[in-house]
Amino acid sequence: MRVAQADVFAALGDETRLALVAQLARGQPRSIAELTRGSRLTRQAIRKHLRVLETAGMVRGMRLGREHRFAFTPQPIVGIREYLDFVSEQWDQALGRLQSFVER
Repeated sequence: MRVAQADVFAALGDETRLALVAQLARGQPRSIAELTRGSRLTRQAIRKHLRVLETAGMVRGMRLGREHRFAFTPQPIVGIREYLDFVSEQWDQALGRLQSFVER
């Protein structure tokens, strides 16, 4: 499944989702109970945020027995990184041309 870059940016634009990605990126898949621990958010709220992250391809849900666990999937972040590197290179080139023009 190919995810639009805008979906990834939109998903990461929320502070709670950004925190969930940071938690999941540290290691093993985690349950909603584990992700809710220490938060003022309900399990339903966390689940709603996880659905957005799943849609953006950054989180993958899986069933382990009776428990539903979530794991970080880095591919969309890698794609965003490549896109930002490309845009950064374009800006560097444009600024280099501008500097050459100004210094003439």
